[in-house]
Amino acid sequence: MIPIQNIYYMLSYAFQVLNEQGYKNIATEQFNNVAELCAAILAKGISVQLKRGLGREYIEQTESLSSLRGRIEISESIKTRSMLKKQLICSYDDFSVNSYMNRIIKTTMELLLHADISKARKKELRKLLVFFGDVELLDVHTINWNVQYNRNNQTYRMLISICYLVVKGLLQTNSDGTTRLMDFLDEQRMCRLYEKFILEYYRREFPQISASASQIPWAVDDGMRAMLPVMQSDIMLSYEDKVLIIDAKYYSHTTQAQYDTHTLHSNNLYQIFTYVKNKDSELAEVPHVVSGMLLYARTEEAVQPNNTYQMSGNKISVKTLDLNCDFSDVVAQLYKIAAEHFGIAA
Repeated sequence: MIPIQNIYYMLSYAFQVLNEQGYKNIATEQFNNVAELCAAILAKGISVQLKRGLGREYIEQTESLSSLRGRIEISESIKTRSMLKKQLICSYDDFSVNSYMNRIIKTTMELLLHADISKARKKELRKLLVFFGDVELLDVHTINWNVQYNRNNQTYRMLISICYLVVKGLLQTNSDGTTRLMDFLDEQRMCRLYEKFILEYYRREFPQISASASQIPWAVDDGMRAMLPVMQSDIMLSYEDKVLIIDAKYYSHTTQAQYDTHTLHSNNLYQIFTYVKNKDSELAEVPHVVSGMLLYARTEEAVQPNNTYQMSGNKISVKTLDLNCDFSDVVAQLYKIAAEHFGIAA
């Protein structure tokens, strides 16, 4: 079980805005669960956004009006016989707070009001909901999370990301189609946060290392790559002539067991080996050393992988990262990985 405080620190690396002064006091609070933590972050973020002003966008409205506005819908006016009432159906653009992102935020706040969070936190959310009176709710099952950001709405990026964690973490559909609340943050959601945290940790704490989630080209002999799947790494660390490809894995079981024999997940090992060998081939013309690592989040299982293999000239290691400890110890583990592979300090 990951301490709630560590979830906050992971989020603060994934979303740098949480390191700003307005969010500092959240780090000192005590939370009963992750839903409570996300509610606190969301409440603080919304309060900050309200000071800037809720984002607005032009939304097309169509209604019956007694005075002309925008475009007249002739066919609709005839169908509804609105002219008998001395009105016309008009379509016009309204610069409204009823934007899609504001609707996501309001929908998430309403969902949190039914979650297992404190009465004080719910009271805080209800106060904020007053400012969303003109914003409509969305169906949580049909929210389009592929929102577009620009200079005018960049401040919404973290808020929408937290909303995503809340909605996906709190909702689960029963077999009969109804919805119930579930334990917060399932394996899939935590896996994405785990990957993002590790990547952003190395970007921030080791500026001398190039940290990215780079794609790796297939080492084909004839240049033909049609229909080959994309090789997308989770974390690729580069320093001088050394490259370390990390595949971050967050599973409830770090190994597979059969007849009391524990082995690594074969697909994971095949994947990291493929990444390493193709990256090795890409750098064939320059001096280089490419290594790979499967970095599992530590579980409570008795058997935890901690192995290093030499495979076809490359080092492939399998390690676990213990998140169930003081965050300074988590940092120490990540520091050790950088020190061992690149021989440098933070």
